[in-house]
Amino acid sequence: MHSHSHSHGGHGHHHGLESGTRAFAVVTLINLAYTALEAGYGFWTNSLALLSDALHNLGDVVGLGLAWGAAVLAKRLPTERHTYGWRRATLLSPLANALLLVGFSGALGWEAIRRFGAPPDIPALPVIVVAALGIVVNLGAAWLVRDGHEHDLNRRGAFLHLMADAAVSLAAVLAGAGMWLTGWVWLDPAIALLIGVVVAVGAFGLLRESFNAAMDAVPSNIDRGEVEALLHAQPGVRAVHHVHIWSLGAGEIAMTAHIVRPDDRDHDVFIDTLNRELDRRFGINHPTLQVEHGGACEHDRHDRAPHGGHGHGHGHDDHDHDDHGRHHDHGHRDPAGQGHGHDHAHHDSGRATAAAHACDAHARERERHDHPRQHDHAPRD
Repeated sequence: MHSHSHSHGGHGHHHGLESGTRAFAVVTLINLAYTALEAGYGFWTNSLALLSDALHNLGDVVGLGLAWGAAVLAKRLPTERHTYGWRRATLLSPLANALLLVGFSGALGWEAIRRFGAPPDIPALPVIVVAALGIVVNLGAAWLVRDGHEHDLNRRGAFLHLMADAAVSLAAVLAGAGMWLTGWVWLDPAIALLIGVVVAVGAFGLLRESFNAAMDAVPSNIDRGEVEALLHAQPGVRAVHHVHIWSLGAGEIAMTAHIVRPDDRDHDVFIDTLNRELDRRFGINHPTLQVEHGGACEHDRHDRAPHGGHGHGHGHDDHDHDDHGRHHDHGHRDPAGQGHGHDHAHHDSGRATAAAHACDAHARERERHDHPRQHDHAPRD
């Protein structure tokens, strides 16, 4: 028996996207205004600390604009071609943001090193005032995008950048205070160089994480082993294989898994309970679970092709299901969390637990050693 059960969570993603779009819009406009003010004072005072912070903020404005655009795209409804909508735009936005910040940090570091040889005289008081205003602006902006940043990479990137901006502005305040009290003008390029290092470290971390997400890696806050342990611990489960977990963007985590469960008479209750537990413990709110009764391993060969993106297409066209006498029960949960099923009656006569264990071992061995290759379901000789 095969049962494909899909859960779409029903956690108000559309409302979250609406609030996220507004937050990004407000934060982007506030930061754009402050960046213009800081750049103007930086040119007036000839302060590299202010100019570097303004350049950093300009990079964040561009990044926030990308995040805003990604949040707008993520609201688009699914189509026949884009069946998940445009949620993954929220994964590509941080990647572009990180690349921009790497470039900006290099430019800041170069200019700071160049100025160490002949640092200009800089009025300290305007540096202190403008940088202090930057602390207030960035902390307020971070507060606006704080909701859901633990699970949404797009928001997380914006939140971390804004908190880093606040820290950078604090460093500029300290530099201004130091120049005011001691007259050490070299503090200005020194702080600018420090800002460049801070930006580079944060950018490389975001670049690594956003690249992994774009490559469908398991989200960093989820332990795949713990997810498999949860599946194995469910009543009646004999084996688990082909477990894949990835981010869809916009705070949605998807998962596919094959579960061998010989006695599946309480199918709907089992699936609903497991879906809720996956969401509660791991934030996996878009699981697709295939329940098998075991007794045959021929279905594993359909998974030998790479599982690209989001799905695990299993063709049922020419695999002689009628000859095997199988029963197909497709269970779905709608966004309100209500389940319904569609039965295609083909009753299975063989439910062998030993065979299920063999399938599990066989599938794991294939996942470990097989090279991804395209297959066309052609009959084997």
